[in-house]
Amino acid sequence: MAKRDRKAPKDDAEATTGDDTGIDVDVIEADELKPQGKRRARERRTADGRTKPAKAGGVDVDAEEAGTDSRNPFVRIWVFLTQVVGELKKVIWPTRREMVVYSIGVLVFVSLVTAIIAGLDIGFAKLMLAVFG
Repeated sequence: MAKRDRKAPKDDAEATTGDDTGIDVDVIEADELKPQGKRRARERRTADGRTKPAKAGGVDVDAEEAGTDSRNPFVRIWVFLTQVVGELKKVIWPTRREMVVYSIGVLVFVSLVTAIIAGLDIGFAKLMLAVFG
């Protein structure tokens, strides 16, 4: 049960009682259901008072929409390529040593799994020959 479901009513007028059970049921107002903290900070208010999402994953929504307004396909391709370059600049690339260690780990794991599957395959083949001749 969420905390907002267990929240005590502000006064007795907000609480209602069940006829058979006698259990108090909290009345939850719309303001209590709005997200708090970081989720609420992700919203922006426009000049007319409406809320709109701020940045989704570090990409500005307004900048993204601005590039799609043009009907020129070359402009759209250019905007896409600049966004790709911008995202690639954010990538944390592994160092040479990390890459070697990860590659060796993958090769060892693949070799081990291949050996296990080959062993099972040979074992089942010999079992079938023994059973069915």
